Amino acid sequence: MTRTRPAPAASKSRVAYEWIRERITSGAFGPGHRLVLTTLAAQLGMSVVPVREAISRLTAEGLVTFEHNVGASVSMADPDRYIHAMEVITVLESAATARATPHLTPRDLAHARELNAAMRGGLSDFDFRRFTALNQEFHHTLYSRCPNPRLLEMVEAEWSRLGHLRDSIFGFVPHRPRESVCEHDDLLDLIEGGGTSEQVEQAVRRHRTGSLDAFRTHKNHGAPGPHRGDSVHQGA
Repeated sequence: MTRTRPAPAASKSRVAYEWIRERITSGAFGPGHRLVLTTLAAQLGMSVVPVREAISRLTAEGLVTFEHNVGASVSMADPDRYIHAMEVITVLESAATARATPHLTPRDLAHARELNAAMRGGLSDFDFRRFTALNQEFHHTLYSRCPNPRLLEMVEAEWSRLGHLRDSIFGFVPHRPRESVCEHDDLLDLIEGGGTSEQVEQAVRRHRTGSLDAFRTHKNHGAPGPHRGDSVHQGA
């Protein structure tokens, strides 16, 4: 019988990193959630050493905060970090969508319509995580045909870096979901109507800037965010 060799520490560290990171970005471990090494190690069936290495890596990425005598926890929403990231995403994604426009197929546009219809249908009984996922897929459908692989890589990298802040921030701008789906309709009308790449780029930029401006207004005025039980929470 051939014995299975135990996984090397580096592999276990990667497994721990990916497992913890997925729970942070999915919202299973929300902002402020304590990350106890012994508990995580028990859940993963490994020693605390690879878990500690994974936490160090996540701390370097900004997803985890470590405080002396307190320990590790999921980073809280950082308004300035969100604003800076969205400024970059706005420029990159609008450019990628504009370059993708000539390559979009009727099936792509029909899928985008279906996604936006699902978003609109969910406004009355709002599930902010589902809305987030549908919104991301909507925009990905429109920019993924971009023929510039480097630009695509940069867009995806920025969204990945934003991580769980997509959920924890958008809840503060409750009027955006309804506005957002209307702007999606306008964008699809523009593309299907033969709008130029420049027009599409400007439309996407206005759309993304709308969400960003709404959040800036909240941040500057200190308006309270909605509770998760409210009917509408989020849009982008």
